[in-house]
Amino acid sequence: MLDAQIAGGLALSVASALTLNWAYVQEHGAANDLPPLSLRHPVRSVRLLLGSREWLRGVAAEFTGFALYVIALAMAPLSLVQSVSAGGIAVLAYLSAHRSRRATTPRERVGVGLSLLGLIALAISLIESVSHQSSASVAALGFWLGSSFAVAALAIIASGRYGRGVPYAIAAGILLASGDVSMKGAFEGHWHLIFLATGVIGYGVGTVLLQIAYQHAAVLTAAGISTLLINSVPIVAATTILGEQVPDGILGVLRVAAFALLVSGAVALARGQAHD
Repeated sequence: MLDAQIAGGLALSVASALTLNWAYVQEHGAANDLPPLSLRHPVRSVRLLLGSREWLRGVAAEFTGFALYVIALAMAPLSLVQSVSAGGIAVLAYLSAHRSRRATTPRERVGVGLSLLGLIALAISLIESVSHQSSASVAALGFWLGSSFAVAALAIIASGRYGRGVPYAIAAGILLASGDVSMKGAFEGHWHLIFLATGVIGYGVGTVLLQIAYQHAAVLTAAGISTLLINSVPIVAATTILGEQVPDGILGVLRVAAFALLVSGAVALARGQAHD
């Protein structure tokens, strides 16, 4: 049977996903009402954001969603928490369509359908799940996070050629995912507490980059791409450096299928039209 602690963690993951995706739509609308934001003028950009009540409302919701996420991480394996969070992109599709007063497109409906199928497959795969403590060495986590920061930097450099929308969303997603992996690592205590610092860097810089991406891409494109990375990258980390195991037999097949469906749904929803 499903471990009660894991069940509680997954319930909090659902609440977190709903809150965070509402926050993304709120922040996107607020950021588009502001003058251009830029990494070259970080202080000015932060002041503009802090001066927007609508943006602060979105950030307050994002902090609430993040707090729920952190509690969920302490109760359930990272790979499961992220899989549930990935399904939140279906909420993002609905909210973005509602805010812009338009009907969802066929591509968005396909993405929502794939995400929901993924959540069903995930739920079935959890029937025999039990509590599992994941762990990784400081060196392994450090290498993973260093590589992630390097890839994010390359994405920012690529914005000079491809515009700021998609590259900044990619960089934001990778950095925010690094924050998630850092937090999970920090829960191990002792020397792993140093990853609280990389978590702060990942969340802080990633959040600013995402606000800039919002000004150069549609919400479903910017938030969709970043959400895809925020959820898929930690799942890969969980099943590699953190050693979280995939169940055997049919349940293992369902777990892998759930991940594939959730990622496919996120990709379908993220392939919107940027307005860079």
